[in-house]
Amino acid sequence: MYSNFKEQAIEYVKQAVDADNAGNYSKAFPLYMNALEYFKTHLKYEKNPKIREAITQKFTEYLRRAEEIRAVLDDGGPGPASNGDAAVATRPKSKGKDGGGEGGGGGEGEDPEQAKLRAGLNSAIIREKPNVKWNDVAGLESAKQALQEAVILPVKFPQFFTGKRRPWRAFLLYGPPGTGKSYLAKAVATEADSTFFSISSSDLVSKWMGESEKLVSNLFQMARESAPSIIFVDEIDSLCGQRGEGNESEASRRIKTELLVQMQGVGNNDQKVLVLAATNTPYALDQAIRRRFDKRIYIPLPDLKARQHMFKVHLGDTPHNLTEKDYEYLASRTEGFSGSDISVCVSFNF
Repeated sequence: MYSNFKEQAIEYVKQAVDADNAGNYSKAFPLYMNALEYFKTHLKYEKNPKIREAITQKFTEYLRRAEEIRAVLDDGGPGPASNGDAAVATRPKSKGKDGGGEGGGGGEGEDPEQAKLRAGLNSAIIREKPNVKWNDVAGLESAKQALQEAVILPVKFPQFFTGKRRPWRAFLLYGPPGTGKSYLAKAVATEADSTFFSISSSDLVSKWMGESEKLVSNLFQMARESAPSIIFVDEIDSLCGQRGEGNESEASRRIKTELLVQMQGVGNNDQKVLVLAATNTPYALDQAIRRRFDKRIYIPLPDLKARQHMFKVHLGDTPHNLTEKDYEYLASRTEGFSGSDISVCVSFNF
């Protein structure tokens, strides 16, 4: 049944290209957008990775062309070219982040106390665009597919998320330790081409009264200024345990409250800020915090094929005489091992 979506998309593309070549941009643009809608729907059901890759490539090409046409139409849109060919539509240059009224931090009107808090965050937070590709993450195919559909699509193709259609803004990765949750988060940041804020609970806890919640607020403000961005909180259970426990401090309670407020704000405002968190014990999280993560993805232990691939990755360029059968044997003997366990095993034995 889903093949009808692809056929309909191809039909719209043919009409769009004809109108585009004729220079009729006002007709070509909605046809391109209709085709992209059908391609997007088809991608949700397509299981063949080669077909998915081919459609994704075409999807990107048609989307780029649609954006160029829309830019021309927004500028007044020239009519059809005199020679019958489509005029070249070029995308207008956008203003840089530094060229405007609002700076990323350290402006003249910035409060000195706020500047001090931001300086502390800058020294503690890894602001980077990691160079980790999907192929670098062994196994976890279902988790990668879920993250691609839920994270990459809204960031790269925001045109499809208008009106009531909204992307997920908070994800919880949970599962046994050492299964690659943090590594998967870096792959998401790379593929989405976003600024990556990697923090731990110690970066947000201060001994001074009232400063911890200000650090949380400033963290989200900095992420909005660097949008599109991803905030990754590792071992979030150490920061957001159940409220009402006997060993809970007042500072910890205030941090949770501020985090709840900020995450609710991220959900309501289209600030292109995504929150990713990882935990080994999701049941230990506060219920209100857990509810803020509208998408929860289980990261299991690697299967046989994934363990086999991990041995190859961790061995790398190390000289060895292992054959494909040897890899299969090692993978079969390491059932229940995590990715971290396999890394230690390779380091110890090779």
